[in-house]
Amino acid sequence: MKNTFLATFLLLSTAAVFGQPKGYWQQNADYKMEVSINTENYQYKGRQTLIYTNNSSDTLRTVYYHLFNNAFQPGSEMDMRVRTIQNPDSRFVTKTKNPDGTVTTESRIANLKPNEIGYLKISNLKQDGASVKTKEAGTILEVMLAKPILPGESTTLNLDFDGQVPVQIRRSGRNNSVGVELSMAQWYPKLAEFDFEGWHTDPYIAREFHGVWGNFDVKITIDKNYILGGSGYLQNKNEIGFGYEDKGTVIKKNSKSKGTLTWHFIAPNVHDFTFAADKNYLHDVIKGPNNVDLHFLYLNNPKYIKNWKELQPLMVKTMDIYNKMIGEYPYKQYSFIQGGDGGMEYAMCTLMLGTGTAQEMMDAAPHELAHSWFQHILASNESKHPWIDEGFATYVEYIALNELAARKKENPFEEIYDNYYAFVKTGKEQPMSTQGDRYDINRAYTIGTYYKGALFLTQLEYLIGKENTRKALKRLYREFQFKHPTPNDIKRCAEKVSGANLDWYLTDWTQTLNTVDYAIKNVEGATDGVKRTGVSLERIGRIPMPMDILVEYADGTKESFYIPLRMMLFQKENPTPEIKRTILTDWTWADPNYFFEIPKAKSSIKKITIDPSALMTDMNRANNIFEAK
Repeated sequence: MKNTFLATFLLLSTAAVFGQPKGYWQQNADYKMEVSINTENYQYKGRQTLIYTNNSSDTLRTVYYHLFNNAFQPGSEMDMRVRTIQNPDSRFVTKTKNPDGTVTTESRIANLKPNEIGYLKISNLKQDGASVKTKEAGTILEVMLAKPILPGESTTLNLDFDGQVPVQIRRSGRNNSVGVELSMAQWYPKLAEFDFEGWHTDPYIAREFHGVWGNFDVKITIDKNYILGGSGYLQNKNEIGFGYEDKGTVIKKNSKSKGTLTWHFIAPNVHDFTFAADKNYLHDVIKGPNNVDLHFLYLNNPKYIKNWKELQPLMVKTMDIYNKMIGEYPYKQYSFIQGGDGGMEYAMCTLMLGTGTAQEMMDAAPHELAHSWFQHILASNESKHPWIDEGFATYVEYIALNELAARKKENPFEEIYDNYYAFVKTGKEQPMSTQGDRYDINRAYTIGTYYKGALFLTQLEYLIGKENTRKALKRLYREFQFKHPTPNDIKRCAEKVSGANLDWYLTDWTQTLNTVDYAIKNVEGATDGVKRTGVSLERIGRIPMPMDILVEYADGTKESFYIPLRMMLFQKENPTPEIKRTILTDWTWADPNYFFEIPKAKSSIKKITIDPSALMTDMNRANNIFEAK
């Protein structure tokens, strides 16, 4: 097992360097942790040794840790957000119907008792053996270093920590709604990220995360009757007492006995470490693409067993689709674990409630698996740019689901388009550049990250073509795996594979509330007897686009016209090569009107359609069509 780990570590370390942009740097944090969990009171004690390498050109005099568990306390920022947001997440609240018929909504965090809250307390924190001063502010611990960390230098930070697992409310916690005992997400003191923008010390309020790449060596001591699964590779299977049956079911041999066992995991080149534990887990292992072990841990309950077994081959197929569409999954393990409060991605694993049929679980499992590529290999700043991770995961998820469906849809994203259009019309949309915790209502976050983030790529399909968009996705993965790509890096990958200028698109789509809206303003036949028809187009929305226009004639033939957008300095390949295409003069942004002629009589024209692919997010498709009466 150690030899396997070494080979994997070298492979991932090499991949991290490949394609690194000139001048790029990132910090590194290697963790060694030993933690002992008391399953009677859900408290735990641990020791952490962290080797932190400063690869920046800055001298660091202060570092910061995240103490995520502290969010689950009355009066925390997470609690106050639940109390003040217009539509709090149902997982955070209890609702009580009053005698007068009204409903009272209360924050679950506000009502936690001392033995139900979460906390993470740090002690004996030292830098290279020297004591340091600290200051705690909610979920952030500020550490005033004993000595500065110079550029290129490393330092060792040692600390002890005491934690309490909160009652399951959001992501991490104990005794979730289906009875999983321990969902251990964001449970340890986690060093904050420092990059070219500075420190990222976002408090834990609701949503997403950002972390430092490193290697995790974690030993977890717990009641020996528990089965664990999560990030990393188990190093001591024989000591723990696992044996494998022919069908891939993992059998834990020494159950129903007293005492503890220590589980030893190593997770190479990740920015997170998560695990779940329960006495009643079943554990299946099947082979996925490229000899990856796919682990499935789920409760030994007749309600779940059949569904979880039916899910397994579907996830093999899904991983294969993602490997081909984005790039190969680089680790040799991934775990689907019943736990948590919905579906949430972590390093080399996901926690998901998993209470539905296999097909119902496909609403969550493919999406969470997709995050392995976009959040745990392409680790964008999920707090600052949640649309990259959530939107891109949604994009590939919908493609995969369509490929696996018995009946394929011509446009698998039709539902996303409809939800986007409907929400924009409410006037409650916020720009995609909004920080993940700053959305006014949860629906605005969903639309702006999951849906509009996915539409970012479907719009690229319209702008530069599907083939170029897929090439850009692969290039992004190839160049930025095990790094932290920004929105501009995504744009540059698309520009490099296509040759198009896309700066205007990145700005309009992600930083404004501008929309796309084009119309066929007028269609007039010539009055001089010449067989030609004039078509007047109008740009109503603020976002400019090139134009794909399809003309259908009364005799059943078809012809297309393409109007390049001048600011793109680009001509797209014909998306329908079976139909003759004429490339017209480009359309400038400054002029909202455009006129062109079709060299045929108006009487011969049956229909004219702007964007027959329906990929363009035109807010009013009704005025995109002219039909002869």
